[in-house]
Amino acid sequence: MGENEVQEFLTYLASGREVSASTQNQALSALIFLYRHVLHKELDLPTRLITAKRSTHFPAVLTPTEVRNVLQYVGDTAGLIARLLYESGMRLQECLRFRVKDFDFGNHRIIVRSAKGANDRSTLLPETLIEPLQYQLKTIQLIHQKDQKEGYGEILLPFALSKKYPNAGKEWVWQYVVPASQRSTDPESGVVRRHHHHPSAVQKAVQRAA
Repeated sequence: MGENEVQEFLTYLASGREVSASTQNQALSALIFLYRHVLHKELDLPTRLITAKRSTHFPAVLTPTEVRNVLQYVGDTAGLIARLLYESGMRLQECLRFRVKDFDFGNHRIIVRSAKGANDRSTLLPETLIEPLQYQLKTIQLIHQKDQKEGYGEILLPFALSKKYPNAGKEWVWQYVVPASQRSTDPESGVVRRHHHHPSAVQKAVQRAA
């Protein structure tokens, strides 16, 4: 098959099957990869192909009152996470990966490590969450001390820091701010650790509240 057959197939996807634009682009990318890297032939396709139109959807945006109504029914750790997400504009995974050392209470600042693009950035630490967060830190410090007494308490460090600083994983400043309720076995190393809170737990709590 050559350019004509490829163009007919893409036209068929767009007009006959009415697939989404992303599905059509995926098919085009796969064909280009096949011809270029397997058949060692460049496809001379026209610059203007019949493409599937991207659908336009307007997002559902809650009013501040509706947000407050939802948040008041999200309790415990999930509630604290939901409030952090809403008031600081962070992503869920960024919030779950927070460690004790990432909070700067004096400057009302949160350090987001290895955010989008693998860069660090800072965001606002809301005044209303300082007291709940300080209470959370006291709570997880007791959990960490209990884990240490039972022979655990070592946390997974990012990148290769565990090799550079072998004992850092047991230090208080590296502990997750929202740890999981139970310890679990790391499938790669076999080490029993306490991971951070699972994202699905937060998502389900917000859904129930809504």
